[in-house]
Amino acid sequence: MRSLTKRRMLATVSAAGIAGLALAGCTATTDSGTGDTDCSAYEQYGTFDGESVELYTTIQGVELDQLVESIVDFETCTGITVDTVGTQEAETQINVRAAAGDAPELMIIPQPGLLQRLVGDGYVLPAASTVEDNVDEFWSESWKGYGTVDGTFYAAPLMASVKGWIWYSPTDFEANGYEVPTTWDELMALTEDMSANNTATYKPWCVGFGSGDATGWPGTDWVEDLVLRTAGPEAYNEWVAGDLKFDSPEIREAFDLVGDIILNPDYVNGGFGGVESIVSTTFNDGGLPILDGNCSLHHQASFYEAQWPEGTTVAPDGDIWAFITPKTDPTAGDSVTGGGEFVAKFVEGEAVDALQTYLSSDTWANNRVALGGVISANKGLDASLAGSALGRASIEILQGEDTVFAFDASDLMPAAVGTSSFWTGMVDWVVGTKSTDEVLTFIDSTFP
Repeated sequence: MRSLTKRRMLATVSAAGIAGLALAGCTATTDSGTGDTDCSAYEQYGTFDGESVELYTTIQGVELDQLVESIVDFETCTGITVDTVGTQEAETQINVRAAAGDAPELMIIPQPGLLQRLVGDGYVLPAASTVEDNVDEFWSESWKGYGTVDGTFYAAPLMASVKGWIWYSPTDFEANGYEVPTTWDELMALTEDMSANNTATYKPWCVGFGSGDATGWPGTDWVEDLVLRTAGPEAYNEWVAGDLKFDSPEIREAFDLVGDIILNPDYVNGGFGGVESIVSTTFNDGGLPILDGNCSLHHQASFYEAQWPEGTTVAPDGDIWAFITPKTDPTAGDSVTGGGEFVAKFVEGEAVDALQTYLSSDTWANNRVALGGVISANKGLDASLAGSALGRASIEILQGEDTVFAFDASDLMPAAVGTSSFWTGMVDWVVGTKSTDEVLTFIDSTFP
């Protein structure tokens, strides 16, 4: 990381944005020595020889390497050195660094709730007009809203995930004559049909809530899907804001529908045991019994594709495929829940604005998705660049004009609820230490 002196120097740079920058072109040789870089797509950002910008993130491993690679051409053409720092501690350390006057120029923030807290603490700066222009062009109004606090736009969306996929084996379905359900009632009828094949190890569903200190979050995804589908987006937003209590008829109905599956010992937990095994089964392992024939259905987000063992073909005619959690009302529009990340600015600077603008562009989205492993809701993204059929399907859902997208509720709720009592409440509910009434009352009692 660079020194505080350097950071303060950058803070004195004009905050006028990059609109007035000289649109100087460049052609340079990449670090990899693969030839000349076409800088025509980067001329709008200007040139900043010798400037550097820190990009702070929780992203690590291969995904961090791919993030770095997606910025190489930008660095080559603008002269900006991007110091990408990935650490698991970023979410907690950002408060320490910002309070000490040592904040990074930019941070990839993994949830809107954290963004709102950092804005409230006075650490995050409004985005440049060029960033907002990109978001207005390439993102939906709802996505822009997640990066907006009290009417001021701060952070552009980056990557995304689609939650609510139900994974299954096409071979299993074909062999048993199962049809992919299009409504919740059809899903329940399918589950009942599957339960006729129960054995000592086989059950229709396999479920895993285990995730270390975050155990329980997969259960919140189930509830969020059903709240959106039964109560609708307006009620969903009221629930997130705390205006609609957990102990309301709308949220209780969602819990009851989820419980019809995951609390039923005839329906779960294939390959692992009974209902009580849900908590001790990690979310990583949760769906794997499908491959062994010990279960047929598993509810998990698009990112679960990475959990299937090497050599597993994920495709409509492959080893594994998925369908979105069906509607409860056949006449309703398409609704999905999901997650995403946002790029926020902590230090003013024209080079900082240039990088934040690039990361909000269709150019970056196409460059990054082409490298594999992630998707985006950027409307300028070519879905064919996704590295898998499921990735392409997820992008098409996100880009759908009529799709209602609701951000993961637990990520939007206050931390005392979203990443605490909601998680632990799901665990208590599944293991049977609290009834539905007790869980709903308990979570409500923790809402600020």
